Amino acid sequence: MGLITHLLTLPLAPVRGTVWVLDQVLLTAEREYCDPEPVRRELADLERQLTEGRIGEEEFDRREDELLDRLAQLEAHQRRLGPGS
Repeated sequence: MGLITHLLTLPLAPVRGTVWVLDQVLLTAEREYCDPEPVRRELADLERQLTEGRIGEEEFDRREDELLDRLAQLEAHQRRLGPGS
């Protein structure tokens, strides 16, 4: 962008700044939502609950299936995005 373009679009600077901030918030939220680590921690916690006798086998199996499905979705999403995402 040249000097003239910058001067002519100066009134739009707050809008560009707001759009940039919203893009950053969206990227951060998507990164956190698509992070498989919390699901892995939930799986470990679920197994601990089973070994401590706080939940039964049936509930463990049901919740484990849900978490494993979610983990598979997250890992597939990361593969689609490629390395470093």
